Amino acid sequence: MQISVISPVYMAEKIVPELVKRISEELRLISTDFEIILVDDCGPDNSWKEIKKQCKKYKFVKGIKLSRNFGQHYAVSAGIAKATGDNIVLMDCDLQDNPRDIHKLLEKRNEGYEVVFTERIKRKHSALKTIIAFIYNKLFTLFSGGDYHINAGSLVLFSKRVGLEFNKLEDKDRLYLQMLKWIGFKSTVVAVNHDKRLEGKSSYNFIKLLKIGIQGWTSHSDKLLKFSVYLGTILSFVSFIAGILIIIKYFFYNLQPGWPSIIVTILFSTGLILLSVGVMGLYIGKIFEQSKNRPLYIIDEEINVND
Repeated sequence: MQISVISPVYMAEKIVPELVKRISEELRLISTDFEIILVDDCGPDNSWKEIKKQCKKYKFVKGIKLSRNFGQHYAVSAGIAKATGDNIVLMDCDLQDNPRDIHKLLEKRNEGYEVVFTERIKRKHSALKTIIAFIYNKLFTLFSGGDYHINAGSLVLFSKRVGLEFNKLEDKDRLYLQMLKWIGFKSTVVAVNHDKRLEGKSSYNFIKLLKIGIQGWTSHSDKLLKFSVYLGTILSFVSFIAGILIIIKYFFYNLQPGWPSIIVTILFSTGLILLSVGVMGLYIGKIFEQSKNRPLYIIDEEINVND
């Protein structure tokens, strides 16, 4: 059984040795033919130095260094493109997903499932981050027409066949879990524990999470555009009815015209117009980025790859 475990590495200098140790210990119980692909996403620490040490120590560890910080999902894409295993596992480098759960995913894979997603039993995040994830889940469901589970885990396993199809996708917005769901094939979900981060803290702050949220809403559906159309239509209808009521009250009830109501109406309408234009601009911007046809990522250095 050939297994490839891919982990994007960012600001994990002190975690890399333990990451390799835990993954390799688990994989040795399953197969003698495996590889661990660590993709350095050019963080400000010495993660690549630690990756090089592990590559020199173990031939089954493969290191890939990107030319700059492209982002987690692009680092994942680089790893999938280099994976050679019949089964490919994706997991974060912070060890909040336990490598011991890999065997659970493989059991489902042996039952005939092409993709095995995970669902975290209980997230080890702060209350604020949990609330943000809940709000994102509801908004994603509203704007994309799909359900993004709040406890969806980043640990996922899929077949080489799915990996080949993934490599064919050229989307510039690469939320890999949603892309794997879009690819299709027979899939299932396995419940796993969510451990505390081994060291340090997550690099995803509120701004980055918001950016990913907007990226997710606009990458997988045009419902946000349609929503602005629906909202504009409803407000136009309400304004028409309100105009008739104002005329009636003016002639029959001596309605006194007021500047505050006019100003509020103008500001509200202007805000909606700018919102609609902004949403349209997001989609136009995505068209612009896609049309440039630039590579998704650039590799600076490789170790033990294709050896």
